[in-house]
Amino acid sequence: MHYQELLTELESYADEGYKAFHKKLLKNESVNVIGVRVPILRKLEKKYKADLDELFTFPDEYYEVTFIKLTAVSMLAYEEFVKYVDKCIPLIDNWATCDCFTPKCIEGHKEEFLPYIRKYALDKREFYQRFALTTLLHFYVEESYAETIFALTERSDTSLYYVHMAAAWLIAEALVKFYDKAKSFLLENTLDKKTHNKAIQKARESFRLSDDQKNYLKGIKR
Repeated sequence: MHYQELLTELESYADEGYKAFHKKLLKNESVNVIGVRVPILRKLEKKYKADLDELFTFPDEYYEVTFIKLTAVSMLAYEEFVKYVDKCIPLIDNWATCDCFTPKCIEGHKEEFLPYIRKYALDKREFYQRFALTTLLHFYVEESYAETIFALTERSDTSLYYVHMAAAWLIAEALVKFYDKAKSFLLENTLDKKTHNKAIQKARESFRLSDDQKNYLKGIKR
């Protein structure tokens, strides 16, 4: 497979209307988009997953190429996945690419993957941190990981917009899953005001909290 062959195939599925819509959602003018819908990208990911080493030689000049690389890696068994993960994180430069990278193999290897999460969470780069937080969100929101979630969230650089939003999303989910512990964390006021309030807003939008819980959270906004 040559890079131009992949581009030609992607361009054959291009949808100009979807391209404009998705480009607007990404809010990043530096990301080049061909305009291929996700269901088609998922089919291509399965088609090319056996050619990962070759895929990783291709440039990441288009959103769709990076999407195929990352989602193909996310389908690997854990032992193979960890061979590629450090190559994947530097490719993430927007929220959509980050949030599509949800390797299911982590579910069965949470303890083993925690050192990677800590490494990425403490990196200064925005999407390294967002990946760490969204991975916690997808696979670790349970009471046994509460202290890890709180410690990494309060050390995140929430002055970065996409880190701020991921941190708020994560704490909102913690409030749903282990309300008392998450409430106590919020009462410590270790988060910046904006992230603290955004977490409460997101939690109060959930149908999984009671009216009493939502009213209490409203009362501790800063």
